[in-house]
Amino acid sequence: MREATVERSTTETRIKARVALDGTGLCDVKTGIGFLDHMLTQLARHSLMDVTLHATGDLHIDAHHTTEDSAITLGQAVGRALGDRRGITRYGLAIVPMDETLTRVAIDLSNRPYLVWKVALPPGRLGDMDIELFREWFHAFAQHAGATLHVETLYGENSHHIVESCYKALARALREAVTLDPRQGDAVPSTKGTLGRPG
Repeated sequence: MREATVERSTTETRIKARVALDGTGLCDVKTGIGFLDHMLTQLARHSLMDVTLHATGDLHIDAHHTTEDSAITLGQAVGRALGDRRGITRYGLAIVPMDETLTRVAIDLSNRPYLVWKVALPPGRLGDMDIELFREWFHAFAQHAGATLHVETLYGENSHHIVESCYKALARALREAVTLDPRQGDAVPSTKGTLGRPG
């Protein structure tokens, strides 16, 4: 089973995350931030990863630390579950419509973290989350999952639809990228023979 559990404890948050890459989309998420729970449920359901993530954080201050640290912990769990990334498809691409919104996500599980974020969102809040926190979540996830991640909303008007389409497109792209390719066998999908930064 390609699965991993990661625990993170700081003065700001305490988080435990578990992922099973070859799951069915089961989700048990409790962050104390309703909209983030909704997005992580979408991520699990549409990636078909089983995700458990329980977090307690300094929400009396704001949602920043819990949001970012949840992404760090979940990203680390995905990275560990991938192991040395042998046999994976590696790349994934998804274009997801949601009503008036269309979002494209491309991912490379290269172990070279990078985020390109081309998502126009007006200032404000969705539930208990400041709009600016969504970029922080995707950045932290990409860094700690070892993913080159490009997220672009091609068009859209409703902030809820824009953000949700980003998570759903990430889920679908991730589902493709983590899938084991029978033609790869046990090979690392790279001409270098390894996935990751040199040295």
